[in-house]
Amino acid sequence: MDQHNTIMDNIQNIKRRFGIIGNDPQLNFAIEKAVRVAPTEISVLITGESGVGKEVFPRIIHQLSNRKHGKFIAVNCGAIPEGTIDSELFGHEKGAFTGATQTRSGYFEVAHGGTIFLDEVGELPLATQVRLLRVLENGEFIKVGSSMVQKTDVRVVAATNVAMMEAIQKGKFREDLYYRLSTVEISLPPLRARKGDIHLLFRKFAADFGQKYRMPTVRLNEEAQQILEQQPWPGNIRQLRNIAEQLSVLEQEREINPKLLRQYLPTKTANLPAVIDTKKTDGDFSSEREILYKILFDMKADLHDLKKLTHELMNASTMEQAKEQHEGLIQKIYGAEKEKTTALQLESKVHTPTPTATYEDRFDYAEEVEEAETLSLQDKELELIVKALERNKGRRKAAASELGISERTLYRKIKQFDLDL
Repeated sequence: MDQHNTIMDNIQNIKRRFGIIGNDPQLNFAIEKAVRVAPTEISVLITGESGVGKEVFPRIIHQLSNRKHGKFIAVNCGAIPEGTIDSELFGHEKGAFTGATQTRSGYFEVAHGGTIFLDEVGELPLATQVRLLRVLENGEFIKVGSSMVQKTDVRVVAATNVAMMEAIQKGKFREDLYYRLSTVEISLPPLRARKGDIHLLFRKFAADFGQKYRMPTVRLNEEAQQILEQQPWPGNIRQLRNIAEQLSVLEQEREINPKLLRQYLPTKTANLPAVIDTKKTDGDFSSEREILYKILFDMKADLHDLKKLTHELMNASTMEQAKEQHEGLIQKIYGAEKEKTTALQLESKVHTPTPTATYEDRFDYAEEVEEAETLSLQDKELELIVKALERNKGRRKAAASELGISERTLYRKIKQFDLDL
């Protein structure tokens, strides 16, 4: 009994020291766990929803550890861009990348002998997770742009609101890193599971804001207290604090009744049946990269159709025959207006460049990719080739350049027309 009382007294002292409000058994158990693990060098992972107060526990662990005189650095991993996070955590050498004008020490080097708190660790890129795993295993890291291995003595405390096992199954988080971080896991309960603490927290926030804004402290009547405890609180303590601040600043009445309170609470939305399969949607297009892949595949299919039409038109004996045989393919690629434009241009037997991308302009692009011959009319083709060769005194490379075709295509045309040059 005496030991239990000692533990509870110790927990109450910790609450006063770090400003923790509440008497929920789950909260007390989390604090007790933090106190017991603090003197060790074990890595700790703190889990819980956003807004439950995870950021307080790394400070408890650091202050009660043998590293309390060392540095404590808190890093929000989710706020650092993916391209610079390795540099922020591990440092970089001068000239390692554009803008690296001098050598810089990373957080793991600066925090040597202390504690580093990695908030939102579930947002780390996979490449950075590999580097972090190495630090946890043997204390080694390499600066960006360097080949020299450095050592650091840092205790890592991490926190996340991500469901880690789901992230591991989706390949977004390394399983081996998870088990290295979560040697001891401290789980914090959401506010809706701490109904007895909700009014205590509100009173503390209301008193703080009353003092801050030099106003009388707002109070809830009994009915308003019951309504407050029935809320789901998806934003947890952070959301409750915001409502207490709004009431303190905006309401002239200092006693809050249910009618006034409801004006500041979020409206409930009906749980309508989902039309979209959210699981499938998340799996199909969970990132911009997958959407980009889909666009590229669509472009590849369009290019394939364009190449096919080019080949068929080149082999058609007349324009009319080409139109009749491949009207559907032309319609698919260019639509009705483009088909009309194409017919007019091809029947005029003249390639007329226009400011906008026309049917023939697109074949110029396809030719550049495929090195196929240009779409000249058959009855003019021989005449143009002969003139080009004469003007360039038989130099095939120069003639091909003037005609806008490859030298290989020109050679094939010379063989096709059996030109004696």
